[in-house]
Amino acid sequence: MSVAAQFRDLYGYEPAGVWAAPGRVNLIGEYTDFNEGFVMPLALPHTAVAAVARRTDGVLRLHSADIDAPVAELRVDELTPLSKYGQGGWAAYPAGVVWALRDAGHVITGADIHLASTVPTGAGLSSSAALEVVTAYALNELYELGLTAPELAVLAQRAENVFVGVPCGVMDQMASACATEGHALYLDCRDLSTRQVPFDLASQGLRLLVVDTRVKHELGDGAYAERRAGCEEGARVLGVSHLRDVPFAELADSLATLEQAGVDEKVVRYVRHIVSDDHRVERVIELLDSGDVRAIGPVLNDGHVSLRDDLRISCPELDLVVATAGASGAIGARMTGGGFGGSAIVLVETGDAEAVTKAVLDAFDEAGFTAPRVFPAVPSRGARRES
Repeated sequence: MSVAAQFRDLYGYEPAGVWAAPGRVNLIGEYTDFNEGFVMPLALPHTAVAAVARRTDGVLRLHSADIDAPVAELRVDELTPLSKYGQGGWAAYPAGVVWALRDAGHVITGADIHLASTVPTGAGLSSSAALEVVTAYALNELYELGLTAPELAVLAQRAENVFVGVPCGVMDQMASACATEGHALYLDCRDLSTRQVPFDLASQGLRLLVVDTRVKHELGDGAYAERRAGCEEGARVLGVSHLRDVPFAELADSLATLEQAGVDEKVVRYVRHIVSDDHRVERVIELLDSGDVRAIGPVLNDGHVSLRDDLRISCPELDLVVATAGASGAIGARMTGGGFGGSAIVLVETGDAEAVTKAVLDAFDEAGFTAPRVFPAVPSRGARRES
């Protein structure tokens, strides 16, 4: 049954429209977004789909086809950050968008929303951002707000930061809102300027696999916030507003300055990762612009080592994916997303995809881990109206 038909069964009338927004996978640039650095995500074919209609009585009704729960009925003028619907639960994300729009001065008098998503949850593929962005897109159109895709992404990020309480950067929402088919999105997180970088792997005889370890991560548990605070401390000691302002060529001197200042060794590690990962994004851009897609493999490998050893957000399952893929002929691999579980990406020759996938599945079985989910990452469209 379609999402529109489910809406009709739930609410007793036809929705005003159906919208979709994708999850994303990040090619390179991890934890750099809140440091006002560079990232390079691409949208996945997996989407959150929402059937939506306006209301005029101040009531917000939310329902998900993916959750065994009744319709949540709220009042838009009672939405409060970090309240019942601001701490945990899927409803916090669309409710937070309504709050963020109203807090920004936009008149939102209520809505009926029914959602269904194919974005894997807890896999580091931004299922929450997809929920936020699809809600924002629908309400922007229904209420004729005239907001641009980047403006909607920023509002969706604010919903997650303030209403839900997760201090994420803007990459996930920008990828969901602004990505285009067949491209990776080069995003400068300082000024939100973007460039669509052609990323047609099939024409190169390549494939990018996503390996969802099925190990659930939870960014709200403090680990993400702790690393963000460490990055902010490093920037303060180095006398810059954000670590984006530390040139890669001066990294060694900057790390020495931190050590001489007596900061915690973990702050030194965090700074080394951020500055080097910003450099890795720039290197990947150079290689893709030159048409040398295969050469990004070692950059992905280096990125994983940095995430594992400096940021320390990997886990045994992610490390096993990367090691096994490399030993089985992959061009490059790294964990992607917030870490502590979630997914890895593996760049392979198309002809090697099946063998690499089998090797990873066998390795997980031998280690006694839950079998991972493996699927190709096909650069896809960002948020849009479906009907």
